Amino acid sequence: MKFNNFKQVLFGAVFSFITIGVLTLLTYKTQFGVFLIASFGSTMVLLFGYPESPFAQPKNIFFGHLLTASVGVIFVNFIPLPLYLSIPLAVGIAVGLMILLNVTHPPAGGNPIVVLMGSASYNYLLNPIIFGSIILILFGVILNRFIAKKKYPLS
Repeated sequence: MKFNNFKQVLFGAVFSFITIGVLTLLTYKTQFGVFLIASFGSTMVLLFGYPESPFAQPKNIFFGHLLTASVGVIFVNFIPLPLYLSIPLAVGIAVGLMILLNVTHPPAGGNPIVVLMGSASYNYLLNPIIFGSIILILFGVILNRFIAKKKYPLS
């Protein structure tokens, strides 16, 4: 393994540990609410493994998660279909909207599934989606730019 690859592996692992660790502490050691969602783990792959990817940029992370979770919440509250219909329909609409609005973030594609299976409320959009995404982006900027010395975000 080349040194540069080892460095990328090490940064990706350590930065993911730190970021998800903070979200975990906020979730389990404070009264501020839930800050973790499964798709944030997948976001770590892009944010710290491939920060130069357009899918890893702050706009895509924030709006990708918010948009797809919002589609799920809309389905929970306004579209009374059986789960076997609402889940694939919500995922399809959410993915299509991310592509249409140029905020594609692949890990966010699973958010409607989680929202619908858990019957998440509107509060889910604020916490963990909005606050969690902001924390991810802040850590992404700080760790990528100032510690890893990478140009992040790209624009």
